[in-house]
Amino acid sequence: MCQENQLAERIGHWMSQRDRFARMLGIEVEMVSPGYCRASLRVTEQMLNAVGLTHGGVTFSLADFAFAVASNSHGRVAVALTAQISYPEASRLGDKLIAEARESHKTGRTGHYGIEVRTAGQQLVGLFSGTVFRRTDKLTDWMNGERS
Repeated sequence: MCQENQLAERIGHWMSQRDRFARMLGIEVEMVSPGYCRASLRVTEQMLNAVGLTHGGVTFSLADFAFAVASNSHGRVAVALTAQISYPEASRLGDKLIAEARESHKTGRTGHYGIEVRTAGQQLVGLFSGTVFRRTDKLTDWMNGERS
């Protein structure tokens, strides 16, 4: 495995352990490579809105976490500048949601990502788009406890 892939996987593992909100939602990182992340969660009763559908904030949060891992996978701290989502269909109790984040454009200072959220049955339930700003600090400094 190449060094870039190993770093991306280490970053994904570290982020999944350190992101308290993602842990609370039960988000699992399934795959990470430079500029890419696949993450998932299972919709529980606590994640439903008043009419029994998955709350949009849950779908957004899953997409946002995959976005964060993919954009940070290169090793420099990346923070969101913009994020938006559309909900083409609804998901429900018990559905497994899978978010795939893909880098579509990367410069030294910014990056753009498209994230699709689908059910395990491939139903498209979220289309997320986000742009990040890449800071100069290295994520490995955070991972090694040199920053807090």
